[in-house]
Amino acid sequence: MNILVINCGSSSIKADILDSKTGSRQVKMRAERLKTAEAVFRIDGQADEACGNADHETVLARVLPLMTDRLKDPISGVGHRVVHGGEHFSQPTLIDEGVEQTIEELISLAPLHNPANLAGIRAARKLFADLPHVAVFDTAFHATLPRRAQRYALPAELADKHGIRRYGFHGTSHAWVANRAAQHLNEDLRSIRVITCHLGNGCSIAAVEYGRSVETSMGMTPLEGLVMGTRSGDVDPGVLIDLMRKENLDADGLDQLLNRQSGLKGLSGIGNDLRDIEERAADGDKRAQLTLHVFTHRLRKYIGAYAAVMGGVDALVFTGGIGQNSALIRHRSAQRLDFLGARLDEAKNRQAKVDHATPVAEISQAHSRVRILAVATDEEHGIAEATARIVGLQHQVAPVLPIPVAISARHIHLTQDAVDALFGKGHELTPHKPLTQPGQFASKEKVNIVGPKRSIEGVRILGPCRSKNQVEISRTDEFHLGIDAPVRGSGDLANTPGCTLIGPAGKLELNEGVICVQRHIHMRPEDAEKLGVKDRDLVEVEMDTEGRDLIFGDVLVRVSEKYALEMHVDTDEGNAAELNTGQSGALVATGRNATIRSRRAEFDR
Repeated sequence: MNILVINCGSSSIKADILDSKTGSRQVKMRAERLKTAEAVFRIDGQADEACGNADHETVLARVLPLMTDRLKDPISGVGHRVVHGGEHFSQPTLIDEGVEQTIEELISLAPLHNPANLAGIRAARKLFADLPHVAVFDTAFHATLPRRAQRYALPAELADKHGIRRYGFHGTSHAWVANRAAQHLNEDLRSIRVITCHLGNGCSIAAVEYGRSVETSMGMTPLEGLVMGTRSGDVDPGVLIDLMRKENLDADGLDQLLNRQSGLKGLSGIGNDLRDIEERAADGDKRAQLTLHVFTHRLRKYIGAYAAVMGGVDALVFTGGIGQNSALIRHRSAQRLDFLGARLDEAKNRQAKVDHATPVAEISQAHSRVRILAVATDEEHGIAEATARIVGLQHQVAPVLPIPVAISARHIHLTQDAVDALFGKGHELTPHKPLTQPGQFASKEKVNIVGPKRSIEGVRILGPCRSKNQVEISRTDEFHLGIDAPVRGSGDLANTPGCTLIGPAGKLELNEGVICVQRHIHMRPEDAEKLGVKDRDLVEVEMDTEGRDLIFGDVLVRVSEKYALEMHVDTDEGNAAELNTGQSGALVATGRNATIRSRRAEFDR
């Protein structure tokens, strides 16, 4: 279907009508220098047309009919880029008055972006009142950040009062290129670890672990992180306090310094166009050379940090205007990454050209353990896909299938060899009571778990035996034992910590296998078909509670003929949500307008 995608900046508008499936552009419009006497727009690259002093609404009212008149087939929906969704929006959302109001309330978190985004929404909804409008949020992809990556080390009461936390941005781009990288590598994104580097006038980097964003460089605002065109990125807060005192800067002056006078522009003294800086550096300009060193040093530092966060990396991706086009920046950023197994092929790097027609170029050496790619981002196509998906869902009736909830206490799965080591050769697990999942049981056998700090006694083993040893604990157990256990799906044990198990007949040292299991739903294929999901999808589940809006996000779907329908959460989450085994939940229909989820973040790890 044809989708109109609108991206309103503070003084500009990008509007494309494109095929949501192929991404081919039917019509393109660009407007610049809005609200000034020099305001202009152009359609499909034609000569600029003056529209002096026009604002977003005036320009859109004039150009959108001109754009749609060029189409053979009508548009089916309108997708809007919205920079900041705060804690309220974690997925593309159908726009109504309530959503508009919430975006307006979030202006304080993105004062340069959300007002313009909102102006575009309101203008387009007036012109196309009968069409569905969808907000696609830059922050949504990063809603999976674990709490340890979200929080700043500020007083908790102050942070909670003002909603201060790390959100991340460029999410549509990071999601797009991570998926394209996985397709190029013929891998499931949920099986690999990818570092995506979006480098343009705004720059950010993200750690995408098994399909989920677990770290990103931008924070509560787009100012944190890498060196950018005019933005400083990371700066010691003490420097800012000192500058405010010595330069007599107020908040607005500091804002101007950090957002518009710093970054590549401030470092180089040339401007924020990297092409000019590269040219001057090649001519011997020392300040330009230092600018390139600072830019790539900061990026390389983040790449190393994110590899450590994920316990390794399978692919490194460069995108954005700089990442796609600057061989020099890719070369300098990938230097000294041999310790990760990332080896750049210099000839491939120099020759790499990527665009919408040829979206991926592999630039790593043949024997590089980490694949290095340049990938053309296409945020408009990503917004169009999301919008088309929600337009398709708009008239569907959400399937209602109650999902029973089970509170999963700490437990252990063992191989037969491990059972032999702990209980004696040839020992067989003795059923204590059956579990709800067919063929599984809690055994009478228990062992002690010993961690670096403390131990937990009498942890039950579940049967029958499995092919891998797996110890499932809660966050509380993790801190008690002194183990940093990742949140993982069952069986996903690579790069996980180990522990010591002590049984009546011996001791067993595990090198890996300790996890905090990701909340998940077991279901049979017929359940999945009824609910419209497939194995390893991530969904949201709304709980059956009285007087509370309670949504569990990031719930992993597991489908097998062997399963019975049931959602598992660990004891910490069950206690925090005041749930009991026997309660039920229902799948939230993806893409529909849900009630604003004030408690959602509480259950996003």
